[in-house]
Amino acid sequence: MLTLTMLDASAQSPGSDNPFFTAYNTPFGVPPFDKLKPEHFEPAIEEGMKRQAAEIAALTAQSAKPTFSNTIEALERSGDLLRRVNTVFGNLNGANTNEAIQKIAQNVAPKLSKHGDDISLNPQLFARIKAVYDQRASLKLTGEQQRLLEKTYKNFVRAGAALPADKQERLRKINAESSLLTLKFGQNILAENNAYTLVIDKKEDLSGLPASLVATAAEEAKKRKLDGKWVFTLHNPSVMPFLQYADNRALREKMLKAYLERCNHNDERDNKENLAKIVALRAERAQLLGYENHAAYVLEESMAQTPAKVNELLQQLWSATVPVTKREADELQALMKREGKGETLEAWDWRYYAEKLRKEKYALDEQELRPYFSLENVRDGIFTLTSRLYGIKFEQRKDVPVYHDEVTAWEVKEADGRHIGIMYMDFHPRASKRGGAWMTSYRPQSVENGKKVAPVVSIVCNFSRPTADAPALLNLDEVNTFFHEFGHALHGLLSNVNYRSQSGTAVPRDFVELPSQIMENWSVEPEMLKLYAKHYKTGEVIPDALVEKIKKSSLFNQGFETTEYLAASLLDMSYHTLKPGQTPTDVMAFEKTAMDKIGLIGQIPPRYRSPYFQHIFSGGYSAGYYSYIWSAVLDADAFEVFKQKGLFDQKSAQSFRKNVLERGGTDEPMTLYKKFRGAEPDIKPLLKRRGLMKAI
Repeated sequence: MLTLTMLDASAQSPGSDNPFFTAYNTPFGVPPFDKLKPEHFEPAIEEGMKRQAAEIAALTAQSAKPTFSNTIEALERSGDLLRRVNTVFGNLNGANTNEAIQKIAQNVAPKLSKHGDDISLNPQLFARIKAVYDQRASLKLTGEQQRLLEKTYKNFVRAGAALPADKQERLRKINAESSLLTLKFGQNILAENNAYTLVIDKKEDLSGLPASLVATAAEEAKKRKLDGKWVFTLHNPSVMPFLQYADNRALREKMLKAYLERCNHNDERDNKENLAKIVALRAERAQLLGYENHAAYVLEESMAQTPAKVNELLQQLWSATVPVTKREADELQALMKREGKGETLEAWDWRYYAEKLRKEKYALDEQELRPYFSLENVRDGIFTLTSRLYGIKFEQRKDVPVYHDEVTAWEVKEADGRHIGIMYMDFHPRASKRGGAWMTSYRPQSVENGKKVAPVVSIVCNFSRPTADAPALLNLDEVNTFFHEFGHALHGLLSNVNYRSQSGTAVPRDFVELPSQIMENWSVEPEMLKLYAKHYKTGEVIPDALVEKIKKSSLFNQGFETTEYLAASLLDMSYHTLKPGQTPTDVMAFEKTAMDKIGLIGQIPPRYRSPYFQHIFSGGYSAGYYSYIWSAVLDADAFEVFKQKGLFDQKSAQSFRKNVLERGGTDEPMTLYKKFRGAEPDIKPLLKRRGLMKAI
């Protein structure tokens, strides 16, 4: 058996003061954030590429016949330095970026693209992989090894390894250009979010807004040296409650239009040309690789498998949702009519009048709920839930370095004290952080030299900030988001596989949302609410009357929420089922045509409009935004187990842990699901949960 010369982190390298070139001298081997500077990244990335290239050269130059060990496992182990540096760099570029980091990202993107292609398109390497793959039937491999072999071979084919030289050369150019365009797309959105402010200097214009939001806006103004005024931004904790509560209709219109027109101003931050190029390049790459379109290429590796199956699900749900949404619009218009202003329902009215209607129908004001959902209480409630389900516990570690002073670090342990991993939590908006919420990994779980490597994960959110006189108080949507991202974190933390590339969340997009979305089910269960929803001042448990209101209003506005999501999913598929030569010259006209075709009503824009649809043009969800609803079918069906056997049934939880959370990408998703559930998922629980059963 050949052992390749793997260059470890402590090998001599240029720039001895660079923390990446020595073993991390930190608790649990986490990144030394307190020592890292922007100037450390580019040299370390360059060195990482150099080392991996040497490892691949040694792998292909060996005289020994290709085996699973000397080829597949050797490839799996290669590139350790580059992987470590890229992971930290990519995560910081999303959660705590600056001009220096963004410039480095632009510099290294084409180099990393070339480096990846040099590996994927290496004919000697592919020949060795194919030689092992061709003899797979006679190899005595474990299930994990068999899947690693099959995935490695298929990934190389999908990356163009089997193409002739001229097509490979074109593929390299497509990949290089795409890497820069997607990077620029995301940077433009961040810049646009940070650039816009709505400054209010008249107190009467604050009418209707919750006191907590007004206080936050005053603090934002103070930061900008605008004392005595109020500043609202396009970050979700600011813009969404503004649209929900502001009595001033003209200001709601102004705010929503600013939100909807992000990166669509024909200036240096405009994304229309970027996305058109991205779509064209993806279509061309798919055709080069033998696929009808980009969606067909992407979905081959998903649970859905084909664009036709995705569209079938989306259209089934769309048909069920449209009548519900139209009834909701009629109800809101009737409410506006009762007010006697003679106004017609517009997009900037929906959230405002929906909140009024919620109060009228259910006597539920979301502001009544916030005091029971302090960030710390929600966090502790999630800790309690995961302890009761999986027997794990969390301990804050102040000795672990973090990348920003708002970030906290937690050690995760088994009930018996065994170390599981480290989790970072980063909760509030700032100019250096992109919008949205996500879970990410700094080190995936794996086994090296017979020893388990513990995972290091992070959840990053943009929740409402604390104010001078109150802690961060979350709304229900933010509570659900917290549970959601924690589910992703559990998928990474509880992974128990051998190979890094199969670890945790390394699964198809339409399966990866199952562990996150099933967690959301617990958030508003009455039994769960009693454990964590406690008034931040008095400690009083949320009253039964409020819990009942939450339960009764659970179907409220589901038409709107499902419609805006499905519209974005269908828009994603519209772009990514285009063939070469079909790329629109006017993307906004294309978007309008796509939305008119499905009958989207004018008062509801898609959740993400084209120029700021970061999920699909910069975030890895191209032809995959449908995944949330696909996984929703899974999670609604899976949660039925806990509804039947008990909310905290440990036997069911341990089955979910063993068959889903621990297994990562070691088997086909449906196989894993059926091992937990005993059958394929039924769509009915989802339709029932969203109040769509009658429309089917």
